[in-house]
Amino acid sequence: MQTNFTAAQLADPGIARANEVLRACVHCGFCTATCPTYQVLGDELDSPRGRIYLIKEMLESGRPADAKTVKHIDRCLSCLACMTTCPSGVHYMHLVDEARAYIEKTYTRPWHDRALRWVLARVLPYPMRFRVALLGAKIARPFRGLLPDPRLRAMLDMAPKHVPPVSRNDDPQTFPAQGRRVARVALMTGCAQRALNTEINDATIRVLTRAGVEVVIVRGMGCCGALVHHMGKEHDSHAAAKRNIRAWMAEARTGGLDAIIINTSGCGTTVKDYGHMLRNDKLADDAATVSALARDVTEFLATLELSGMSAPAPLKVGYHAACSLQHGQKIKTAPKDLLKRAGFTVVEPKDPHLCCGSAGTYNLLQPEISGKLRERKVATLEATAPDVIAAGNIGCMMQIGSGTEVPVIHTVQLIDWATGGPRPEGVKVN
Repeated sequence: MQTNFTAAQLADPGIARANEVLRACVHCGFCTATCPTYQVLGDELDSPRGRIYLIKEMLESGRPADAKTVKHIDRCLSCLACMTTCPSGVHYMHLVDEARAYIEKTYTRPWHDRALRWVLARVLPYPMRFRVALLGAKIARPFRGLLPDPRLRAMLDMAPKHVPPVSRNDDPQTFPAQGRRVARVALMTGCAQRALNTEINDATIRVLTRAGVEVVIVRGMGCCGALVHHMGKEHDSHAAAKRNIRAWMAEARTGGLDAIIINTSGCGTTVKDYGHMLRNDKLADDAATVSALARDVTEFLATLELSGMSAPAPLKVGYHAACSLQHGQKIKTAPKDLLKRAGFTVVEPKDPHLCCGSAGTYNLLQPEISGKLRERKVATLEATAPDVIAAGNIGCMMQIGSGTEVPVIHTVQLIDWATGGPRPEGVKVN
């Protein structure tokens, strides 16, 4: 694609990167075949190719974002299926990230949109605030019909019926390896996950220590920054990234780290991009080091022996491939291979490359489109007649779980069960 940025524009690192991405696009349209929003809406401007044209015109002109451009960029899930499909290697993620940051700086949203996004940015990344909000949602749920905004109703619908107790395993501490130590890792405990499902971190710790891995919960880390990053709040997302980088690098320099383990794939995609996000910051070298150390939990477990792993029951597991895992991190076989090694029967739905509609805060900000994608994903998963559904991302688990009676659990919980841990809640055996 030909671009016409001025030398002054290209002096901006964000614009320079956008220019590189835009020039890689050859307009082939392969991306439209795998774009979930294009399949639902059928509008070229709701495909990656259409959004690329909108972004190019917006950035090249240097004008403030307009309502039309914002509408179609907001509808993007950032599922990154287009990056898997693209034969030209167009790094759409960096392009849409730049577009969202530009929109945040130049476009004034209606007051109710600004208020909603402010609340999400100030609540979801903070586990205790999120817990309070979930309790409030339980109280407000009987009155959901009185709410005029479908996005507010979506928030109430997504809140779980039961909020788990706080897990002390998420506090800063070290869990020693059982037997001979083979590795030392830091575990990212996340933010929303600590309020929605504390068992995922607990199961991760049990599996790793059982396999001879020392697990450190590092003091000072917090939200990865993905939630605000995808809303274009670049200052907030970079601040979150810097906090985590300082915390993890302090641990790496004192006690040594073989990896940073992440069991929420949406967070993993962001942490692995820290090196790019902070490429022009004084923490650039440390950011690149952290990105190189980051590993999805299944990616790391696949390198361990996990002796004695055996499925306690012959379950059929419907595997949902989170977009942030299969497209964002290019991890496609490790979770399925681990489940098969454990003795579970793994089945996949039709069109496994398509998003479930969760996508961070997307299911709260775009509930109608998100709902259609959830219905499609649940239907294809249920068609495989699974005993349980496994996924590697808390957002996907909540999204799919809100549309099916089939238990939805994290992949690591099944691996924990198969290596001597407790049976995951909701899993039934004959």
